[in-house]
Amino acid sequence: MKPYQPVVIQLLQQLKPQSVLDAPSGGGWLGSAVMDSCQVDGIDLYAQTNSFYRTLVARDLNEGIPEEFPRYDCIVCCEGIEHLYAPAAFLQSAREHLQPGGLLIITTPNVWYPAARLQYFLRGFFPSFPNLVGKIEPGSHMHVTPWTFPQLYLILRLLGFSNITLHPMEQEKPKHVYEYLLGWPHALYCRSRASRAESQEEKAYWQMAGSADSLYGRGLVVSARV
Repeated sequence: MKPYQPVVIQLLQQLKPQSVLDAPSGGGWLGSAVMDSCQVDGIDLYAQTNSFYRTLVARDLNEGIPEEFPRYDCIVCCEGIEHLYAPAAFLQSAREHLQPGGLLIITTPNVWYPAARLQYFLRGFFPSFPNLVGKIEPGSHMHVTPWTFPQLYLILRLLGFSNITLHPMEQEKPKHVYEYLLGWPHALYCRSRASRAESQEEKAYWQMAGSADSLYGRGLVVSARV
């Protein structure tokens, strides 16, 4: 099981949604995990027949969620937005397809940890986001858009989401001592900004930005409300 999967399942258990959209649905792990508790629809570029889903269609999520799809209590996007060249279009359509008070759950690789930033400094490319020249094929599984918690927070707020939350998960710890050394000034900066915050939202943002999952985690689990 991937580190983000238990967190996603726990969030759904707390929400108790009647309807969920899994986009992209991938191999269908989410449908199989929650099919007995709610109705689940799926969208994936490589969608194949899957009994775990009420409806499963093949679509390019760069074009957003199809207009004919209904509104959902929850939309889950696991390891998907890093593959999109138009992530804002997808996120905007997700907002439009959520019920009032509905929940969006996103998981994606994190490129803010020190080893990733050091590799970017040395090579100009983040880990798992290589130079793809000569291999660029629309619709492939290539990683296109790297994400950090602050960047994801910014886009979600601009699109009108609220209650944006970074959720902790059990994941790989830093492999090298230098990562803690490089991350220490970053953590102190976030702590200082949190102490000087002028609103509860600002304070919560800096606390999450300076958390171990944001600074050292290889992946992110973020939720947001409509």
